[in-house]
Amino acid sequence: MEVWCDNRQASTAVIDHPVFDRVLTDNSNDDFFLAKNILTQNEAVIGELFPIHDAESYNHVRSKIGILNWIVLDFSGWKMIPIENIISECEATPTRIAVFVYQEQDINGIAFALEVGVDAIIIANNSKLIAAAEIAKSLRLENASRIRTVEKKYNDTLELKENKIIKIESGGFGERYCIDLTCLISSGEGMLIGSSAASLALVHGEVIESEFVPSRPFRVNAGPPHSYVLMASGATKYLSELSSGDEVMLVNEQGIPRSATIGRLKIEKRPFLTIYWENNYDIPCSIFLQQAETVRVLVRVGEVKSVTNLTVGGSILCYDSAHARHIGNQISTSSKEV
Repeated sequence: MEVWCDNRQASTAVIDHPVFDRVLTDNSNDDFFLAKNILTQNEAVIGELFPIHDAESYNHVRSKIGILNWIVLDFSGWKMIPIENIISECEATPTRIAVFVYQEQDINGIAFALEVGVDAIIIANNSKLIAAAEIAKSLRLENASRIRTVEKKYNDTLELKENKIIKIESGGFGERYCIDLTCLISSGEGMLIGSSAASLALVHGEVIESEFVPSRPFRVNAGPPHSYVLMASGATKYLSELSSGDEVMLVNEQGIPRSATIGRLKIEKRPFLTIYWENNYDIPCSIFLQQAETVRVLVRVGEVKSVTNLTVGGSILCYDSAHARHIGNQISTSSKEV
């Protein structure tokens, strides 16, 4: 993490303090300056200042992620939650975040938001702010070796693994979501769904006919509202957050993804089974699915089973991840879902 000295309109010289990595001015004759909301270094535009005061200004800065090298944020209201959200969206993009900090007590929170923190804090030439920045910068250096880099390869083939089922039990009774698409689902294809972002099971589409009910080759019986589903963007959403027009990710048994549009959600009260398994990260994972013969999962490549026929010791095909999630985005931080 860098610390920038805000020396715009300063009437005194900058204290020569080693905590400062850069000195920010408003003088176009300097090498590093901010004027008319444009951040310039060595005559090249490298970023832009965004005052954040409401949802509209917040969404505007989000539209610049991945485009600008630096987004410089200046908050007049809420800051911690927007900072966390922006950190999660900037990860694995070239965009870095600098934030103006005016109060000593805010430095630590901003430096360690989501355990990752921003890329730079901008403070005035003030002894209390400098002291707090020194501490935060030192701690960030100590923690640097523990920060993982998240690689987002959502267009690539996903690696699916057979995980061992360790327990099956009643999941009670609740609202069951069916996700109906505007396209047809192929045999061996479904959606990645589960109670933990660490491991999502491949729930098969209702493409298999039976003697009791016709197939619904546009539908995945996805489970209760708390479950995650992997979206076409690679983010996750809770089933309760889905709406018509959203793009979800369909994945086949080879891990090849494609985008599909939701046409409708069908929500009804139904009984559930809960299936538990362990993944390679030794994290217990689970999925709640309707207790019905027509609800099926992939247990391995080429084999689909009804949830009512699953057994302890058997397998279930999953997409595993060591990464945590924040508002659906993968982040380099620790998180445990049990």
